[in-house]
Amino acid sequence: MDEGARRAEAPSTALTLNLLAQVAYGLLVMTVCLPSMPVWGELFGRPQDEVQLTFSGFVLTFGLLQLVYGPLSDRYGRRAMILTGLAVGVAGSVLAALAQSLPLLVAARVLQGAGAAAGMVVGRAAVQDLFHGPQRTRVMAYVGMTLGLCPPTGTVVGGQIHEALGWQANFVLSAGLGVVLLAAAWWGLPRQAPQASGTDPARSARDTRVVLSVLAGMGDAYAQLLRMPLYLLHVAILGLTTAAFYMFLAAAPSVLRSYGVGPGEVGFFIMVVPLSYILGNFLTSRLVRRWGGPRLMRLGQGFSLAGTALMLAMGLAGEHSPWAFVLPLLLLGIGHGLLVPPCLVATVALVPTLAGAASGLAGVTQQLTGALGGYLVGWVSHVNHVGLAALMLAATVLASLARLVAVKRGAPTVQAPRP
Repeated sequence: MDEGARRAEAPSTALTLNLLAQVAYGLLVMTVCLPSMPVWGELFGRPQDEVQLTFSGFVLTFGLLQLVYGPLSDRYGRRAMILTGLAVGVAGSVLAALAQSLPLLVAARVLQGAGAAAGMVVGRAAVQDLFHGPQRTRVMAYVGMTLGLCPPTGTVVGGQIHEALGWQANFVLSAGLGVVLLAAAWWGLPRQAPQASGTDPARSARDTRVVLSVLAGMGDAYAQLLRMPLYLLHVAILGLTTAAFYMFLAAAPSVLRSYGVGPGEVGFFIMVVPLSYILGNFLTSRLVRRWGGPRLMRLGQGFSLAGTALMLAMGLAGEHSPWAFVLPLLLLGIGHGLLVPPCLVATVALVPTLAGAASGLAGVTQQLTGALGGYLVGWVSHVNHVGLAALMLAATVLASLARLVAVKRGAPTVQAPRP
């Protein structure tokens, strides 16, 4: 029995924590410098719309490169791709700390995003390799809980570091964290054999024909996944769920400002959804053995529908206040926490040998639909939360319809074990 098989039977707590840290790195690097963005325009003498490129450039490569890392990890192994991504992310962080102009900072952030994408997609695929049964869904729930903590943690920590040490210190922190994770991946992650057949990776790097065959294999992997309706339905559920959350993130500051909430208080209201999402993931980790994935997904979408519908109803009834806006979203956060982990498991369980490609395509779809959701909220009024609630409810209804179709087609979600 090889090392990977032994770890699958009895994965250690250290291995689980290692994977969680690798997955979380991208979101931490994305958000830790957000408090510094308002000063970059004045510092570099550039307009604020150009400053926003430091964020959008990161998100673009963070999403698109997941399409590359996923299938490459299927061929060359998860550990190798995580190490590669971390090295690129550390280089981007160092360049950002040394940047003397906004274009250089944008380029560094693009490089950061390209590296940080590896941990997100490959870490999820590694859960498919190293865990099994309800344990896999439980670990995926831990992933969701960790990701839910990253944005508020990164923003709060980044703000404090900016005040104490300056904006460059956040990039120094990102580089240092990347080095620590490099060491953790080198010594703590299993040396898995490549899942796809082919030439030895050392020779492949020197052989153009093999590189081309890898690219062709990537295309074949995605083509195979795109021909699988069940996979596409679960990706649609994830994408629409992410879109609803990004709609909230994009519009909440403006809506709360219309209710008299100042910048110093906005974060406490926004935190309602991530914290309730963590609670939902915790419930998933405890209930999956008893109830199974399909029931948790059904319950999660029920909570999500109830939360968005209640928020819209209160807005239409004239309840225009911060608490009328965010309190119903406690249900949304819990619902997403119950829904997302088993849905993620379903996306990578259809074809285990393509788990990396499946995870990558699902991840980039989440990023792109989330970005689209953040754009759509600009079309509705932010004088109150009615328009935002209507859009979030529409996305949630569409996700529910996708799940119903998946159920009729026989969705491969994790079942509860027999007593």
